[in-house]
Amino acid sequence: MLPEDGVPQGIRPVGAAGAEDVRSQDMTPDPDTATSTEAADPAATVGGSADGGPGPSPGSGPDSGSSPGFGASGQNRWWIYRGSGQPLYDTSLRELLPEPPPWRRFTGGPVVPPPPADDEEVARRLGRPSGRSPASEQLRREADMVNAALLLRRPLLVTGRPGTGKSSLAYRISRELRLGRVLRWHITSRTTLRSGLYEYDAIGRVQDSAALRALHTAGESPIAPRTAGDRAAGDPAASGGQLPGIGDYVQLGPLGTALLPYETPRVLLIDELDKSDQDLANDLLSVFEEGQFNISELLRARRRHPRVTVLTDDPEGGAEIVGGVVRCRAFPIVVITSNGEREFPPAFLRRCLRLRMPDPDRTQLVDMVTAHLAEGAVTRAGESGDLIERFLRRSRERGGLAVDQLLNSVYLATSGRLPTDAGALDELVDALWHRLDGAGAESRPG
Repeated sequence: MLPEDGVPQGIRPVGAAGAEDVRSQDMTPDPDTATSTEAADPAATVGGSADGGPGPSPGSGPDSGSSPGFGASGQNRWWIYRGSGQPLYDTSLRELLPEPPPWRRFTGGPVVPPPPADDEEVARRLGRPSGRSPASEQLRREADMVNAALLLRRPLLVTGRPGTGKSSLAYRISRELRLGRVLRWHITSRTTLRSGLYEYDAIGRVQDSAALRALHTAGESPIAPRTAGDRAAGDPAASGGQLPGIGDYVQLGPLGTALLPYETPRVLLIDELDKSDQDLANDLLSVFEEGQFNISELLRARRRHPRVTVLTDDPEGGAEIVGGVVRCRAFPIVVITSNGEREFPPAFLRRCLRLRMPDPDRTQLVDMVTAHLAEGAVTRAGESGDLIERFLRRSRERGGLAVDQLLNSVYLATSGRLPTDAGALDELVDALWHRLDGAGAESRPG
């Protein structure tokens, strides 16, 4: 858990890895948002004090009240994301997050409602909420880079070997900061920027128009005229005898939904960007810099329909678009993962913060097994020949294994369903822990 024992909560430990290089990126102070404490003591910085020691503590318990020296919006708090595994319980990200740098301010509107929760998906990805073990250098580094991305409103590029938990970081951020459903954009070689922003179903609209004309030609009377309320709700089923509005045929993708004008940032996971066409990373630059994009079909119709309600990437979601332009208000928390299959253009890398995700160590693996399979699973796995230790050794021998391979083996080993003979588990584990590079046959011959 961050920070370590003996360090005031909400304060960055002095000397922890990544302090200097993180704060040197884009951290131009904004005089309009400086607190009275900063004005009185220019040496005071985020999470630090004039003498180089930790800054004032914001308090840790639910009864601690306001935190002296941190201001109403928490401008002086470095540990916004702590990596503790526990959701915020006495505050919110909106209260903790300071104003963005002047060059990263966005003023989109009208403000849309907060996103729905998706506790089921988060639990499937992360398991039950539980306190994580004392912080390692990697966890400190991870928290540092997440907090830097939060303050700078910049995407976070997470690289590492497959199966090391890169995608899970987006869900940990969402759970801890209580940001609702994670928007996931899975990238393939055929993915384009347009598919992430929005889709326009022109064929569906033409088909509906033809069906409606055929209905009138046959002399059948319309069921009922479509009301203004139906059009605003964007419900195609309520169209009656009229062609549904254009908004019923426009659906925002994960990236487009993340750029809606929310008061609090959405979490957007752009998964496996290195599998994309070479142009996609360059195409993303303008969207990341401008925080907005045009929907050309709505731009053409903006005089007749200045406000159009479209579908979003959230289940049953809708949002009002003004003038055919989507403008963000709070820049989303963008987690981009890459397995390192290719390099990205320098211009793209300049606009991202970078985090290397190493293989999890024993302590982290114990935390993951406990979160997914409860406390007793680790003990029972130890009784089965210490599967975690064997997994670490086998992972080194086979060029790296994925965490879900360990979870599968622990689940089977502790299920009570395996044959009782001594070799059954060894043979099954050998088959489950196959190489991920496809080199060689890893299961024993039958």
